[in-house]
Amino acid sequence: MPHLVLASSSPYRRSLLERLRLPFEHAAPEIDESPLPDEDGPQLVCRLAEAKARALAARYPEHLIIGSDQVASLADGRILGKPHDFARAREQLRAASNSSVIFHTGLCLYNSHSGRTQNACIPFTVHFRALDDARIERYLKLEQPYDCAGSFKSEGLGISLFRATEGEDATSLIGLPLIRLVDMLLNENISVP
Repeated sequence: MPHLVLASSSPYRRSLLERLRLPFEHAAPEIDESPLPDEDGPQLVCRLAEAKARALAARYPEHLIIGSDQVASLADGRILGKPHDFARAREQLRAASNSSVIFHTGLCLYNSHSGRTQNACIPFTVHFRALDDARIERYLKLEQPYDCAGSFKSEGLGISLFRATEGEDATSLIGLPLIRLVDMLLNENISVP
């Protein structure tokens, strides 16, 4: 069985991949994640997921390398990145209040030995409740989701901000779509228990 490598420093993605009970290594890819001119969210995440996987190919020449990237977009197309601080997180949650946010998660499985690449972009929609400033501030002080696109952690208290969700794979919301990844691994003859 080829060795698996997760091209990410994200503890959230590592935790998700551990669910599959397959041995893997992880390493941070060093790439420029800036969007290209006129690049929309799905194009950006697909390009970055593959770039992350390929960035580790020289270091891991006989491996299956998993790259993933995620972006959140408001209904008007504005991209929400990681807020990094309280003020930006509050602004993002105000914009999401009583609205919907689409999360696009790019996924790439790159076989560094054969050169085979499998790519996908998985959308997942979150419909937010009406959020007043007091609720937003309470949430941000409790969870401090400043390293999360969209300013919430769905695997934590962030779920209380939602009215509904829709999509084919809830794990894509956390940043690594496991259902599609299992399909890709099966295409590489990797059985997942």
